[in-house]
Amino acid sequence: MLQTSKVESCVKGFGPLLVLVLLGIQWVQAEDDHEQAADEAITRVFIFAGQSNMVGSDSKVSDIERFPPFRDFGEDQPDVKFAYCIGRENKLRSGGWGPLRPVNKVVGPELSFARAVSEQTDAPLAIIKCAAGGTHLGGDWNPDEPEGFKMYPLALDLVRKSLQQLTDAGIEYRVEGIMWHQGENDMFNETYMSAYGENLKRFIACWRRDLSLPDLKFYVGELCTKTIWGMDLRPRMYAISVGQKAVTGSDEGAQYVATSHVGVEIGSGVGLHYHYGTLGQLEHGVNYANAYLRKIGKLKSIDQELKVWPYPPSKTVKLYVLAGHRNMEGERAFVQDLATLEPDFLEADSSIAYKYNMAGGQHVSQGWEPLRPAGLYDTFGPEVSFAKAMQAKGRRDFAIAKFTHSGSQMNDWTPKGSIAKSRNLYGRFIEFVKESIGELEEKGNEVELAGILYHIGENDMSMPSYRRDAAGWLRELITQSRVDLNRPTLTWHVSQQPPTKNERVDEIDVRKAIAEVCDADANTQLNFVDDYPVQDKQLVLDTDGILFLGERIAERVE
Repeated sequence: MLQTSKVESCVKGFGPLLVLVLLGIQWVQAEDDHEQAADEAITRVFIFAGQSNMVGSDSKVSDIERFPPFRDFGEDQPDVKFAYCIGRENKLRSGGWGPLRPVNKVVGPELSFARAVSEQTDAPLAIIKCAAGGTHLGGDWNPDEPEGFKMYPLALDLVRKSLQQLTDAGIEYRVEGIMWHQGENDMFNETYMSAYGENLKRFIACWRRDLSLPDLKFYVGELCTKTIWGMDLRPRMYAISVGQKAVTGSDEGAQYVATSHVGVEIGSGVGLHYHYGTLGQLEHGVNYANAYLRKIGKLKSIDQELKVWPYPPSKTVKLYVLAGHRNMEGERAFVQDLATLEPDFLEADSSIAYKYNMAGGQHVSQGWEPLRPAGLYDTFGPEVSFAKAMQAKGRRDFAIAKFTHSGSQMNDWTPKGSIAKSRNLYGRFIEFVKESIGELEEKGNEVELAGILYHIGENDMSMPSYRRDAAGWLRELITQSRVDLNRPTLTWHVSQQPPTKNERVDEIDVRKAIAEVCDADANTQLNFVDDYPVQDKQLVLDTDGILFLGERIAERVE
């Protein structure tokens, strides 16, 4: 260590140089601050375009208050500029720039997009929207030979005029990207469907050319597989996704934005629907916001690392694997409701190690975390009440691993899968279970795979062909999982809620078929849960229902 006198001598000797260095650092910092302030003053312009699920069809502003994370999102956003032309025959036009607000009492994804982006950035925002339901990329949106409603020239004219108005007002701006959600109607035209990838590539190139923005970013929204079209038009939906992914995989300026995990409107009759609806549109916009924020390095992350490993070395840990679809993921169960229903459930429980892979891989834990409500969009599944109920029974030293995809159907979980290969989950599910076991063992614990807790697919109960095959798909999943996990007596706890009641499907007794599969297997237990709190919708459980489901599952689990 230098003596004090020598240190002082060194400082004195380098005094002038040190001052210059410090001044230089301050100057660079000042320049950086100035550049940042100047950049933050530039208005970020986003273009939203597409068909009905970009319009916001079958959503209602009046329903927003039903979804706690998004309450007040229907109110005007005066700090966000908005210009639009929406609709087909009867177009709704803004006639210039105004504040961002719902149009025609419908919820578009731009409402939540602007909220999410504004929370993480200080720059002013402006949104231009041109969308119309039932339009084709191959025809209406064709840049070269527009047909029908001639959406491409319409949108281009709207964008050019809107940008010119910003220039005329002395507003400096930068076009940040085009959010594109479209493709459902191209599925019904064989030529458009097979050429979707090439048409999309041409579409992107023309926008970049016509706006003189060669680096213009595109965010291409996935067609939601949770809708009725995602089931009965599975091969066609898949064909569109192949085209989309071919473009986004080869174009550094284009990004594929997953949407199959968002909420979908619950229709009449059998419950299935074609559109996202209110909740789905709000989550749809958040997806685009997250994609953009990730692109610019401003996506907020939450550190939920399990600081202290809760299990003593060599202690046997019971591992419960929760798996399933919409209700196992917790599509309509919100943490805000827990503040009044079960406030203690909001607290992270560090005595239980928890890991998850949800939303088809869109929401994955960073290793093991304390058990907590951890779903996307402030949601949670039955794992929270399940764990509390197990603890109330005196169970300790257990861990929970959760694998879900709310946009899946039961054939996606089978070893064979379906023609829509990108939707196949079986291999990923088995690998997730193996990894979970291996990670626990690496911590020095013995692992008992105490059971797989699988909740029957909700959507499968609403379409005859799926309902008819559901029991066979379940048998295939259970049988092959025991082989691939090398556990021939692995316990499966299967839970099922009352299936849809409708004359279209009532003749298929899926409850009996599922029961026969489970009864024939000594290591599979069926838990038919039918006394839920009153539910507002078919298929998907609310917060009360999810809490109840977790408790009922725990009653049957050792």
